[in-house]
Amino acid sequence: MTEEEPTKPTRSWLERLSQALLREPQDREQLVELLRDAEQRNLLDAEALAMIEGVLQISQMRVRDIMIPRAQMVVVEQDMPLKEFLPQVIESGHSRFPVINETRDEVLGILLAKDLLRFSSETAQAQFNMRDILRTPIFVPESKRLDKLLQEFRRTHNHMAIVIDEYGGVAGVVTIEDVLEQIVGEIEDEYDIDEETFIKQHSITQYIIKALTPIEDFNEYFKASLDDSEFDTIGGLVLRAFGHLPKRGETINIDRFRFKVLHADNRRIHLLRLTLRKVQTLPE
Repeated sequence: MTEEEPTKPTRSWLERLSQALLREPQDREQLVELLRDAEQRNLLDAEALAMIEGVLQISQMRVRDIMIPRAQMVVVEQDMPLKEFLPQVIESGHSRFPVINETRDEVLGILLAKDLLRFSSETAQAQFNMRDILRTPIFVPESKRLDKLLQEFRRTHNHMAIVIDEYGGVAGVVTIEDVLEQIVGEIEDEYDIDEETFIKQHSITQYIIKALTPIEDFNEYFKASLDDSEFDTIGGLVLRAFGHLPKRGETINIDRFRFKVLHADNRRIHLLRLTLRKVQTLPE
């Protein structure tokens, strides 16, 4: 009776990928082509490919490409009583808030929502002092590369940075989640869109939209009149407007709507962030 030959262990996707990369790429474009070819030949799964492409992408993107603009920052004024700003903190669902003095150019620190838990009782609220719980803010230029920002977040253990423009004014805010979403896609939490929903409102002006949302449903929801003669879905309409298959982070304006690609692969768009634009009336 002969002994059975031991079963060879299945190679991991990383080992199989190394075999696919034996032909050394000469530039970034060739590297991406090799990776996509490896995915087509099932040497690399689609999720891994998307993450690798995301890592390559953040080395070319700047903070200005993903930051939350100054006008959309949810801030807390330093001298505002706790009872006044607490409803705003709860409604926004954020975990960190820039604390300002008189204007948004005077950011004094960062408030963590979890630091407010100790002031749940009326007795504790009477002893509340914003200065006692403020965290030191970090400031980054809007031209900073995302891979360098991610390194800084890891080194300083910060999760939020205040973005400044070339004149030293506050241009917006950026979080570590914003950077990571460029690699792994939109990070799901309790506020994200579910399977049965096409449109999810996040604020007065911002929504998360599935690319498969029928244009007819979109028009009814937003009282809009986007053209549905050529395409059935919002994803198709946005794709036509771009004129190419967009990457995560790319934005485009259609009518009174600004669409930002949150998740897309090398075949189609999956998820969009919609921002309602202010329609300016020209003077007569």
